[in-house]
Amino acid sequence: MTYSEKMASGVESAFGCSLKEACKNCVPCSDVCKSMDVSRKLQDAGMRITRQRVELAQLLFGNGDRHFTADALYDEAMGSKIPVSLATVYNTLQQFVTAGLIRKLGIEGQKSWYDTNISEHHHLFFEDENYIDDIDDASISIGKLPAVPEGMVISRVEIVVRLKRQGT
Repeated sequence: MTYSEKMASGVESAFGCSLKEACKNCVPCSDVCKSMDVSRKLQDAGMRITRQRVELAQLLFGNGDRHFTADALYDEAMGSKIPVSLATVYNTLQQFVTAGLIRKLGIEGQKSWYDTNISEHHHLFFEDENYIDDIDDASISIGKLPAVPEGMVISRVEIVVRLKRQGT
């Protein structure tokens, strides 16, 4: 069984132990495996492994798909005692986008929003709450797209439905 298969199965870690056990060196196995899984994800994307990239990636990918801003990730890093500058967070996020690990969302405004779910899907943006949620693709129907210039193809269609409370 390959490393990725072990991690995906949830049965064994890369070390062959149960994810619920503790490693011999008193580090919870799941923490070690998360770090190794994130490192592998970065390597597979062709990125050089650095402590800051691994720590930021653990925050991003450790709890499922999510939408976030660079400022929110920076605040989370500070709360987790990860020594990183806001500029490093922005640079790392751009590197993750370029590597295809995350998506930068096309939501207008002063903040850049990102998504760890890189599959094709659309979004609801709740303006009053400054919150993003995914839209089930089955609920969206695109009737007709414009003709594209010669030599061009549509690479992606992103729909962002902006919502605000009535009367605001």
